[in-house]
Amino acid sequence: MPSTPQQIMRRERVESVIRLAAPLLDIVLSVGERISRVAGPKDEYYPIRSAAEEFELRGSESSEKREPDPVGSFPDA
Repeated sequence: MPSTPQQIMRRERVESVIRLAAPLLDIVLSVGERISRVAGPKDEYYPIRSAAEEFELRGSESSEKREPDPVGSFPDA
């Protein structure tokens, strides 16, 4: 269905407001990015563990290697 003249006029107004606001919004985004880089914590690199490595929490009950639970089973409570 074709647009009415009022719809076309309204769309053109909205598009012109967006065109006028775009440079201001770009500045806001770039300033925010710089602030977050300065104020944010330094990123630390944490290597991904391979599937073959076993991960145990400190203070776990036993230091022996345990067999992994079968998929879908729940530990006894």
